[in-house]
Amino acid sequence: MEQPKMFTIKGKKHSVCQLKKNLYGLKQALRQWYKKFDSFMVEHGYDKTTSDHCVFMKKFSDGGFIILLLYVDDMLIVGRDTNKIDKLKKKLSKSFEMKDLGPASHILGINISQDRTNRKLWLSQESYIEKVLDKFNMGKTKPVPYASVVGSLMFIMVCTRPDIAHAVGVVSRFLSNPGKEHWAAVKWILRMLVGCIDADMAGDVDSRKSTFGYLITFSEEAVS
Repeated sequence: MEQPKMFTIKGKKHSVCQLKKNLYGLKQALRQWYKKFDSFMVEHGYDKTTSDHCVFMKKFSDGGFIILLLYVDDMLIVGRDTNKIDKLKKKLSKSFEMKDLGPASHILGINISQDRTNRKLWLSQESYIEKVLDKFNMGKTKPVPYASVVGSLMFIMVCTRPDIAHAVGVVSRFLSNPGKEHWAAVKWILRMLVGCIDADMAGDVDSRKSTFGYLITFSEEAVS
């Protein structure tokens, strides 16, 4: 470790410098950034949700609300009143260097589309799924760790494809020592992402129990 050249004091070049503020890239940088952002949101009347401390919400006396999602230094802001949202953006801009990218269309590999007239919102991962399929295509790419593809499937499952939850749950049991049959099951799930229709009757070879699942929709979209 060396002192910065412009700050070296004659006769003390081998001394240790005490850093009095955080710097980008340090291990504690992310925590310090979150603490600063959290204090800003609390100061302006926002509360963290109990389920996720990166989701901030504020309710107004007129029945309106604003929800802000923070992912590292990316934000999604949701609310009914655009004027209130604009005021929040101005306050954020005064305290932090930020860039407004307009209506959200993509975040964390998830595509976002809206129909404001009919008050509908769609989330999809078509492009991400295509990348995963290309990455794990047999014969066209180098061998990849079993855990890597299972992790990718879990991300897809959690975000937009709850229908593959059972299958992903099964293959995730064998992360420490997967075999050929487990890799075959993973490839089956990848093919399922493209599209399929299937059913099971007495599929468990040991107990001959059947496997079934359910899909709950709201506004013609899957929610569970």
